[in-house]
Amino acid sequence: MIAACRSVGLDPCGAELIRFGENALFRLASAPVIVRVARSSEYLSSARKEVAVSRWLAQEGFPAARVVDDLEQPVLAGGRPVTFWHLINEGDRKPTYGELGAVLRDLHSLTLPPGLELPPYDVFGRSDLRIDRAPDGVSDEDRQFLRRRLHELRAEVANLRFDSLKDPLHGDAHMQNLMTNDQGHVVLIDFEGFGFDHPEWDLMVTATEHHSLGWQTKEQYADFVTAYGRDLRDWTGFTTLRGVQEFHMTTWLMQNTSEGKNIAEEYVRRLASLRDDDAPRNWRPW
Repeated sequence: MIAACRSVGLDPCGAELIRFGENALFRLASAPVIVRVARSSEYLSSARKEVAVSRWLAQEGFPAARVVDDLEQPVLAGGRPVTFWHLINEGDRKPTYGELGAVLRDLHSLTLPPGLELPPYDVFGRSDLRIDRAPDGVSDEDRQFLRRRLHELRAEVANLRFDSLKDPLHGDAHMQNLMTNDQGHVVLIDFEGFGFDHPEWDLMVTATEHHSLGWQTKEQYADFVTAYGRDLRDWTGFTTLRGVQEFHMTTWLMQNTSEGKNIAEEYVRRLASLRDDDAPRNWRPW
């Protein structure tokens, strides 16, 4: 973060780490800027895509996070891609599920501009990499099980038959990637998973969280469905997409198990559920 800031003329002194997950996010004290540091150079193409998507959405007037335009980015510093984003001053209220459904509906209706090519949705993303590089606390037995489950899911996905057209896709469409600014407007963030594919991949997150985990009330999920105009659970392929989303949520958490006891315990809880599809999902949001 320090090296990247200095390379573009920003002052890193007093920067605060505000999130450490898939990326490390820092808020600068010297300017209203968020610095986003990816894990390794393997994420460089993804960082380039995020910058391009942000600039496109800005041209569309779409409510989304904005990169700092007068900087050449991403910057590669210490072997890690780094991007710079305008700080979003959060408001007093949280976004609603109805707003999430409406934002996704509007996003899926956009037309890509000439010159912007988005990849198909990367269904399993970095799953192989996450399993191979899992922290020491993840046993060989766990790794073997996850590889078997990944193989099963790939076979199921290959047999899916979609009845929708392909659209611009967020790729990780959950409530934590929607913010409300101090003007009361919702703002879409985190474009790492952006692609061009079937909209079902965006709907599977909230549908799974409600169906499997009970993280939303019936009223909240109904608001989401009404705003978007579709309930994914009515589609025959939902069971497969639910399995994909649960696998994502487990392997994403697994890579951070060395960061604390609570994370390690939640990973164990999630993995046990994957081993028994009929078991209740008493998962905690993370």
